[in-house]
Amino acid sequence: MIKKEVAIGFLIGIAANLAGMFLYISLVMQKEFETVLNKASEEGLLGSIIALGAILNFLPFFVFIRKKQDYRARGVLIATILSAIVILITKFL
Repeated sequence: MIKKEVAIGFLIGIAANLAGMFLYISLVMQKEFETVLNKASEEGLLGSIIALGAILNFLPFFVFIRKKQDYRARGVLIATILSAIVILITKFL
């Protein structure tokens, strides 16, 4: 039961991060998602886009905290930490 709640939170955190990336690319940059990701990867800016997308994780995290769904909030936090690790790896490679 607990593992299922953490997994649900993790999946929601990953989805929120991807949604944040998509919203940033489509609304702010007004370009195609795949084109921007390819170019950002070539120029070493992929970590910055992932970090901007991770900002959207605040919303489900605080919603879960407010509803006292601590294990789901923990899953969102794990997804955010995973995003930070990916950003760290992209910065050094």
